[in-house]
Amino acid sequence: MRIRGDVFWQWADPTLHHRSHDETLDDGTYIDVQVRLSATGNTQMFIGVYAASGMALHEEAFDSRPGESMTRVLAWGVGCARRIAVGLKPTERHVA
Repeated sequence: MRIRGDVFWQWADPTLHHRSHDETLDDGTYIDVQVRLSATGNTQMFIGVYAASGMALHEEAFDSRPGESMTRVLAWGVGCARRIAVGLKPTERHVA
């Protein structure tokens, strides 16, 4: 079970259409990437990286990815989340 941080709860809006990608890496780290269209048509993204215990290690949200489709932003976000997860050392882990 993930323990969501403030970044996720400020970003979350279940009324908006969204797509998501979640994945568990070899070390048990879990990534969660979500994209959506805002009410004004902006493509928005959330990236979450969580320890195997569920603790949030990194969360960030993007209010707008101008000119990019949800599919393109989701693919970019998954790559970004994987790089974040691999690059985090235990002493550097934080919630952005």
